[in-house]
Parts: sequence; structure tokens; C-alpha cells
Amino acid sequence: MFGRRKKRRAPPYDKEGKVPVIRSSICTGEQVAGFKELAGGRFEELMLIRDSRDLEEFMRLYQVEEREISREW
Repeated sequence: MFGRRKKRRAPPYDKEGKVPVIRSSICTGEQVAGFKELAGGRFEELMLIRDSRDLEEFMRLYQVEEREISREW
């Protein structure tokens, strides 16, 4: 009841049609992780990245390595 968190399960993503991306705001420095479609360029926001722990959580949930993630401003 209290003190126990359910582990988040990430929905699967199409590794052939999407690439992991972190979008960073130049003005505020806010970072959002998600996936960008290769064909249309549409970005799907999935989680806010506040620190390195959030980035590690994103990589763990979606089985993504840091070298695969591109950054956009």
C-alpha cells in the first residue's frame, strides 16, 4: 500500500521506424526524451529528463544505449 511503487512498463517501440531523441530547450534548459519517426519526423514525448537518473531510467525502460540517443535543440 504505502512505500511500494509499481514498476513502470514501457510500451514497445518500432526500432526500425523510430530513433530515440532528447529535445533540449535553449532558453530554459528543459530536456524531454522520446522517439522521432524517421519517415514523417513526428516527435513523441515520453518523459521529462531532470537529471542523470531520469536518463538512466529512460534507457532502462526502452532498452536504449546512450550512444543511440541523438540530441536536438
